[in-house]
Amino acid sequence: MEIIKTPIEGLLVIEPQVFKDARGYFVETYNEERYRAAGIDAQFVQDNQSCSSYGVVRGLHFQRPPYTQSKLVTCTVGRVLDIAVDIRNGSKTYGQWFAVELSAENHRQFFIPKGFAHGFSVLSETAIFNYKCDNLYHPEADGGILLNDPDLAIDWQVPEAKRIISEKDTKHPLLKELDNPF
Repeated sequence: MEIIKTPIEGLLVIEPQVFKDARGYFVETYNEERYRAAGIDAQFVQDNQSCSSYGVVRGLHFQRPPYTQSKLVTCTVGRVLDIAVDIRNGSKTYGQWFAVELSAENHRQFFIPKGFAHGFSVLSETAIFNYKCDNLYHPEADGGILLNDPDLAIDWQVPEAKRIISEKDTKHPLLKELDNPF
C-alpha cells in the first residue's frame, strides 16, 4: 500500500496494492496494523454505504463535538470526486479543500480526519460509496457547509444544471457564516 500525503496536513490518499490475474483481482481494503503504522490511528466503529446516480452531490458534512468523525472512504462501483474542506480553527490551511477521484478501477481510499467537512459528486452512471467512521452517527451533531459556497469555489465536475442535491444540503451556511465547533 502506498500512502500519499496531500497539501493539507492529515488528509491522506491510500493506494492499496491490487493483485490482478485472469480470475479478476484481490485487494486488502483495511488492515488495522498497516494503517496504524502509516499514521492512521482511528478505531473504526461504523461502516456506511450509499448508492447514487450521476450528478448527485452530497455534502459538505461533518459532525460536531463530542461526536466528531474521521472517515476512510472508497468507491467500489463507478467513480466519484471526493472533497474534504479543512475547517480546523487555527489551521494554516483553514478553508482550503482537496479533491481526489475515487473509483472501482483505481481502488483509492481517502482518509479524512476530524475537523474536515466532507462531500462527493458522482461522475459515473451510478456509484457505490463506502465510509468507515471512527464514531457513530448522531443526527443532533449534524453540521454542514453550503456545497456551492463561492468563497470555496469547488469544482464538483458536474454541471450545475445536472446536479442532484438534497434539500438539506441547500440550507447549510457559508463557511464564513459557520458557527465553527473546531
